[in-house]
Amino acid sequence: MLTVALLLILTITLIDVQEPGSVHLGDLLIMVPAIASWHASSRVTALVTIMAVWALMAICLVRNSVNPPQVAALIATSVAVTIARYLAERRQRKLVQLRVVAETAQRAILPPLPGRLGPLRLASVYLAAEEEAHIGGDFYAAVRTPTGTRLIIGDVRGKGLPAVGGAAHIIGTFRDAARRLATLPELAAYLDSSVRSGAPEAVAAEQAEEVFATAVILEIPDDEPLVRSVTCGHPSPLLLRANDVVTLEAGQPAPPLGLGTMAQTAYHLDTFGLRAKDTLLLYTDGAIEARNADGAFYPLVKRLNPQNHRHPAALLNHVRGDLLNHVGGRLGDDAALIAIERQPAGGTPSVDGQTARHRYAPPGAGSWTPLARETQ
Repeated sequence: MLTVALLLILTITLIDVQEPGSVHLGDLLIMVPAIASWHASSRVTALVTIMAVWALMAICLVRNSVNPPQVAALIATSVAVTIARYLAERRQRKLVQLRVVAETAQRAILPPLPGRLGPLRLASVYLAAEEEAHIGGDFYAAVRTPTGTRLIIGDVRGKGLPAVGGAAHIIGTFRDAARRLATLPELAAYLDSSVRSGAPEAVAAEQAEEVFATAVILEIPDDEPLVRSVTCGHPSPLLLRANDVVTLEAGQPAPPLGLGTMAQTAYHLDTFGLRAKDTLLLYTDGAIEARNADGAFYPLVKRLNPQNHRHPAALLNHVRGDLLNHVGGRLGDDAALIAIERQPAGGTPSVDGQTARHRYAPPGAGSWTPLARETQ
């Protein structure tokens, strides 16, 4: 850019000093600092500004004609574009710093799930709607227990920093309580109480009474071909098996976390079969409520092909790309997705004297019946 600016200054200067007195090209020098500021740094722009002023003064000396308004206009314009470029660089540096902070916060609050947990292969992806942000109100976490793996995925009301505070509080509470509480209904009740009593401390005071979160809490035992879940106002997981994509509908979903009460809310435990090579897809409503230019929602179930995306990471890469293509590159709400594949074990475990292969087989294509529902 500096070379181009120098050539422009040199060309304008040489032409101007050789032209008749009635032709003045020195006014064109005013455009050189402006052009330089589009692509060059503030320092280069300042250097170009000084050289343009020198060139104009040289033209005035050669022509023996000084035009004060012309010189003043060049100096004022050059100083203005240089300052504007400097301020733009400062803003860019701040954006870079904010991006670094956001990435650090994401790794600390919402790190990617490990690729393996016990007999499970996992993959996760987070897409934030907030411009220049990397994390929002959607959250997920996974914890190993002595008998299996517990996971949570959810969505805190709102976007931006207030939602981040609520999500961080729920993630921390889940990681602590998932190893201590015996059942998922107990864990859900504890999280609900924690959101109502503790999450408001993580957000602004004027928003304290509005904090709540939808969530699905799951437990996948190591030695049983099943998954247990408690749903709190959240979209149902999807099961990918062979050529089928089946929605695991909750029997009686509970209210979102933070809206229930210990005395009134009953948390129902749903149990579904999860065999080797089955894949669970968990997601937040930012994925299924994403609209394209025509206002159509993203058809997640129709876009899934279990045969083409066996590995969890490949499945999420496909969904992520297809979702962003559907919305034109930018989501209107945060979206988080988790893919979980159960790996084959050494043998088929038994449950109550019956082989899991028969006990947990689906009743028919296109439907799925929970094995049991327990209520706390």
